Amino acid sequence: MNASTISSEARIGHVHLRVADLDRAVAFYRDLLGFTLTVYGPDFGLQAAFLAAGGYHHHIALNTWISKDGTPPPRGHTGLHHVAIVYPDRQALARAVRRLLENGYPIDEAQDHGGTVSVYLRDPDGNGLELYYDLPQTAWYDAGGRLVMKADRIPVEQLLEEPAAYQNRSV
Repeated sequence: MNASTISSEARIGHVHLRVADLDRAVAFYRDLLGFTLTVYGPDFGLQAAFLAAGGYHHHIALNTWISKDGTPPPRGHTGLHHVAIVYPDRQALARAVRRLLENGYPIDEAQDHGGTVSVYLRDPDGNGLELYYDLPQTAWYDAGGRLVMKADRIPVEQLLEEPAAYQNRSV
């Protein structure tokens, strides 16, 4: 391995977001996206919270250290485009989408990217989120071995269809 090449074992460990209202953000990530609250900082005098999927210490950290009651950055400025949360399969993504829709939470759009199917939305603080699942690796490449890259909009309701009906579609 080249000394300037990152190890294939490297991974993104967690994302830490500045939010305006800690309890509102915790409620979104816990109640709508289903993450488990692992540490609620105010119980320890810390204006931060940590949430995870499974038994990990945290995948998402939230804080109000410099952003309490703040506003999202204006459109057109640099910063975070989105955080991507990968679900193990279409059914798990569909459960998350259904929970959002049942709670009246706005979803921007859904897209078929070829190797993934993604749903895009913003958290209560305007942070971009991509919720997605990977299709089998055999679907990632075309007949010539090139990575399939596309951004075809699909109806978000399509993700809620029963698996048997859904399997007959391309995504």
